[in-house]
Amino acid sequence: MSWFKKLNLPNQLTVIRVLAIPVFLIFLYISKGIFRFLPLLIFIGAALTDAIDGHIARRDNLITDFGKFMDPLADKLLTASAFIAFVEIGYLSSWVVVLIISREFLVSGFRTLAASKGVTIAANPWGKIKTVFQMILIVVILMDYTTYIGFVASWITPLVAIVVLLTVTSGATYIYENMDVIK
Repeated sequence: MSWFKKLNLPNQLTVIRVLAIPVFLIFLYISKGIFRFLPLLIFIGAALTDAIDGHIARRDNLITDFGKFMDPLADKLLTASAFIAFVEIGYLSSWVVVLIISREFLVSGFRTLAASKGVTIAANPWGKIKTVFQMILIVVILMDYTTYIGFVASWITPLVAIVVLLTVTSGATYIYENMDVIK
């Protein structure tokens, strides 16, 4: 683990977020009784590391190539893992998850193409809003699955609709605004 110690704090938090994914999934599948809330706490903790590592990296000028690559990848792995697990436990339809993951592949591929041409494309505001609503949806599903707060179940369907709309809108906007990369 000496490589871990060589990383700066924001990058360590990113690695911790990735390592939290299997722990989150294990507790999601096996948690019972009093420990049933652990997947919710693990996910929230992992999601918070995203905000914290970005803040620290910008504040202390600790932005690295590793962080630029791993931070968005860690976010995608965390959310995709949760969404795929939600299909398995019966909370989401597979078409919703395929749509969400397809958008991520499309945008990542588009960014890779742009980078190969020396162009860096920043995230657009729609993508940031989409990510916020994805996180809210995941937390609400986890609250319904892992706690005894019954009223949150009624929030799931409207949130899924919002996430689907934002997924399509953010992906289409991203491509439209950057069509010159393809040309």
